Amino acid sequence: MADVVWIILAAVLVIIGSVGTVAPVLPGVPVSWLGLLLLKFAPSVKDELSWTTIVVLGIVTLIVSLLDNYLPVWGTQKMGGNKQVVWGTAAGLLIGFFFGPLGIILGPFVGALAGSLLSGNKIKAAFKQASGAFVGYILGLIAKLVTAGFIIFFFIKALM
Repeated sequence: MADVVWIILAAVLVIIGSVGTVAPVLPGVPVSWLGLLLLKFAPSVKDELSWTTIVVLGIVTLIVSLLDNYLPVWGTQKMGGNKQVVWGTAAGLLIGFFFGPLGIILGPFVGALAGSLLSGNKIKAAFKQASGAFVGYILGLIAKLVTAGFIIFFFIKALM
């Protein structure tokens, strides 16, 4: 019975974390990793999941989480953006969340564009800066999705 509780709690964390990879309000990959870590303590599973896997995915999770926060800023700066563009990107992501998948994808771009225009840039420069923020966001999203995919893979593999 205790085994089932461990597995269910771990699965809930992995599912919440998976949703969090695209939802801006949840720390997705770290929550999924915690689910995998919790699964390690399920009596029937603990030998199926190595500590090496847990540690390596933990390090990857840390790196991806840091990159996810840095890449939009990097993309914005590479294209000449300023703090207003970065804040616009963040606001666009949060607002875009309420508009479903398309909003999550386009929100950072629209927010960065608005931030750039509000800071006094002309449309061409604003579009360039918003593109940099968008590319950075997409790179971070891809890194999170790939990492979450590996976590899910090892979670399922440990249960088989």
